[in-house]
Amino acid sequence: MSKKLKVLLIDDDAAVVSFLTLKLSKYFDIVSTTEPAEVVELAGSEKPDVILCDINMPGMKGDEVAFNLGNDRDTGRIPIVYLSAVVPADGTTELDDSFGGHLAISKSAPLSELLRVIEQVTAR
Repeated sequence: MSKKLKVLLIDDDAAVVSFLTLKLSKYFDIVSTTEPAEVVELAGSEKPDVILCDINMPGMKGDEVAFNLGNDRDTGRIPIVYLSAVVPADGTTELDDSFGGHLAISKSAPLSELLRVIEQVTAR
């Protein structure tokens, strides 16, 4: 049996973290935080295969999280997928360079779409 991929989930809303953890834990090992300032340290110690990151968080926005991760030697190559309430639920969006060109997916996307996006970015 193959080892589950590890997903680091960052969202300031604990209810979103709980909901997504429940949905994804069947398929992945989930590590999560509601504190964006902890992400670089947590990613460095946990070594996730992919990071799911809310875009709009108080204190540190998703693009700042991605910038900090990208500038760290240990975390700079980890793929990031943004979670957003403004992306249509039926698809993904590739964000412009101000967001590092990362994909964004709706927080209300079907599980099958979220799984597909995670598979896509971890296969690169």
